[in-house]
Amino acid sequence: MTTPAAELRLAPRADGWRWAPAWILLFVALWPAPAYAEGVLVLGALAALFQLVLRRFRGGDRLLSNQAWALTSVMFFAYWAPELISAFDAVDRGRAWGDTATDLRYLPFLWLVASAVANERGRRITFGGLAIIVAVWTLDALAQVVSGTSPLFFGIDALKQVISGHPMCSVEATVAVDRLSGFLGPCNLKLGLVLASLSPFGLFAAGRKFGLAGWLVAAAAMGIVVLLAGARAAWITYALVLLFSGWRLLGWKKLLGVFIAATVLLVGMALVSPQLAHRVQLTTAAMAADETGVDVALSGRARIWQAAGCMISEHPINGVGVRNFRDVFPACDPTPTVAPAWGHGPALHAHQIVLEILAETGVIGLLLWLAGAALAWRAWRYASMEARDRARPAMLALAVTVFPFNTHLAFYSTFWGGLSLLLAALYSGSLLARHDADAP
Repeated sequence: MTTPAAELRLAPRADGWRWAPAWILLFVALWPAPAYAEGVLVLGALAALFQLVLRRFRGGDRLLSNQAWALTSVMFFAYWAPELISAFDAVDRGRAWGDTATDLRYLPFLWLVASAVANERGRRITFGGLAIIVAVWTLDALAQVVSGTSPLFFGIDALKQVISGHPMCSVEATVAVDRLSGFLGPCNLKLGLVLASLSPFGLFAAGRKFGLAGWLVAAAAMGIVVLLAGARAAWITYALVLLFSGWRLLGWKKLLGVFIAATVLLVGMALVSPQLAHRVQLTTAAMAADETGVDVALSGRARIWQAAGCMISEHPINGVGVRNFRDVFPACDPTPTVAPAWGHGPALHAHQIVLEILAETGVIGLLLWLAGAALAWRAWRYASMEARDRARPAMLALAVTVFPFNTHLAFYSTFWGGLSLLLAALYSGSLLARHDADAP
């Protein structure tokens, strides 16, 4: 007869991997240094493979529930399979096959990410750590508003010069910067987009710990940074975050007051910030401009989208190949004799998720992405309220990042693709964590 103690020893538990949360937080913290962040990702992928061999096939579902393993893998293949299919007749086959092969590293890394939030302890550390990182980035950017220098980037740049003798950014990029750059620096102007995508972790943590007052203070602080960071796509992303995180806490009437206050804040900041005022003017001008004016107001996006339409019509089945947009753009440029609004050179990607998928991976790619989205939604629909509550920050972060009625960075680039897949794995692992992982 088996004793209760023996049953406890033999029963599989979804206890995750103890060091996984620290690994994920280190990866995110190192985003200002892409080479080091990529190194952490690769080492994390190798560590996850080792854990898989050591524990997955011996200990059943000790790392993750079977459902979390399945959903994480399916969401990866919804991203990677279009890349593979498009590589067979890509314009630049060498680049396409190279990217397809190297992107396989994401699969074990996503298992690592999902295992980081497989139990209550891991979720607390991971989500809490992300909230702290978001808070540090926000305070650092506000310090830059006051002093003109980001303390974090100043320290990173000084360390880079000690190590290599070269600064993080060129003098030209530093002089030309026209918006708040924060910890990423003047040569990597993604602060607003990154902060807006990760803001749910900060807002949910502030609301849970400090209630309504904490949520309002955090929302205002991050809102100022997102506005001054200048990316209008980030404004839309952050508005969606405020909408879906605020209505449960404030109710619709109070939330309406928050958006009215945000509009007043935007107008007031535009009066004192010429760069912000210029972006507001461009946005409002797009509503009344002709086709040329709309393209200028959208910083050349209309021209890029026309070129994407050309690629879709000429390569409808499996696209031109992932990251081959830049190679095909000159042939599809609707106005090749006109200087582009973004400066010089071809457009690097479609700047819109649906057009990027269709242009680079075709209808097959879009169907696979939609299949992944449908399975993610199905998992949410049939999950318990407890599961939804624990996954809500990751769900909202992922949803607003891939929101189709917006402009986007390239989802098949190393940085934005890695961020998006990270959110997908956090969502899968937290939503489908086993119940007994939360039990004492």
